[in-house]
Amino acid sequence: MVKGRKEEAEEEEEEGKRAVLTPPLALEGGFAAEHRPPNVLQRVLSLFRNVRPGSDLTHFQLPPLFNVPKSQLQCYGEGVYCIGEDYLSKCVRGKSSLERFASVVAWSISTTRPAIFGLAPFNPVLGETHHVSRANLNVLLEQVSHHPPVSALHATDEKENLELIWWHNPVPRFHGTSVEAVVNGKRQLRLLSFGENYEMDSPKLVIRILPAPGVDWVGTVKIQCKDSGLEAELRYYRSHSFFGFGGNSRSVKGKIFHSKSLKTIYEIEGQWDRIISLKDVHSGEVRVLYDAKTAISKLKTPIVEDPKGLWSTESAVVWAEVSRAILNKDWEKAWKAKGTIEERERKLRSERESKGEVWVPKHFSVSRTKESEWECWPLEQSVPPAPVIVPP
Repeated sequence: MVKGRKEEAEEEEEEGKRAVLTPPLALEGGFAAEHRPPNVLQRVLSLFRNVRPGSDLTHFQLPPLFNVPKSQLQCYGEGVYCIGEDYLSKCVRGKSSLERFASVVAWSISTTRPAIFGLAPFNPVLGETHHVSRANLNVLLEQVSHHPPVSALHATDEKENLELIWWHNPVPRFHGTSVEAVVNGKRQLRLLSFGENYEMDSPKLVIRILPAPGVDWVGTVKIQCKDSGLEAELRYYRSHSFFGFGGNSRSVKGKIFHSKSLKTIYEIEGQWDRIISLKDVHSGEVRVLYDAKTAISKLKTPIVEDPKGLWSTESAVVWAEVSRAILNKDWEKAWKAKGTIEERERKLRSERESKGEVWVPKHFSVSRTKESEWECWPLEQSVPPAPVIVPP
């Protein structure tokens, strides 16, 4: 029986409904803040009442009330494909290695996105994927390990001739009045036309519960390009304050320097949610390196362009029922749907163990050099266009 156009259109519409895509994390307030539970501090305190200081929170299960309706894979992906001003393409257009390096520093800062106190994304299930395209940039993520959680990312842009390869392994620990998540792993940005490979790491996330609740990215980020002999150090910090009042949060201070001579070329200073300046130490000239208002505000929500192309492992499909229930504030349904996903994963893991099977990622090769050190490499040379796109 041959299907008519109307039937095919209806099927495509139903396929599209399988996925739930929500607005990206914005600079201030916005979608995530709207879904923060009431009396959030009291609720968070009760959540950690029986957790011992020093505990590893990797296996900690959050009630849906504390979940923003999207997966951690989607949050990683948004840092790459949801952008107001295209800082990634600027990296390719630099006329010198120094100009390109400064652009890479600005792009690295643009991947830092606000987190909301009292809300966290879903922990991705093993084999979960997230596949999105923005113009010529195609981005693919896969959850390559669940215990410990390890996420891998591969992105390619054939027009700009660039490639991104990431792997992230967050390790959250409870410290009595705060939660600190160290993000192990590496990020690589390859500018293939210039034969330049940039390596960088991530700041850590600190969730302060007392005396004043809040979330900060802190720590030192190092960026290095061995091909050009340039390095950068960026220190993310929160200024000292009295009981959470006063002091500038989201501050960044750093420098760009020659690897061999350690001679500083540029000084970097500002706030990653506002303006960050670049000062030439030789001439004293100061210019804007990064403007958060143009980079990570008024971001567009991805849409499903090809419903039939959606994989069953797509984040927006895996968590659709839970996300939909959270959006409707149907907490009982959200609890049930989340529990169903977690129980299914436990059952699959138990079946693999009973058969002596080892799960193998579909899109990445994975090796473990040490207990806390992983390496993930894409199996394909380029990422194909995705069924989910960021509208122009």
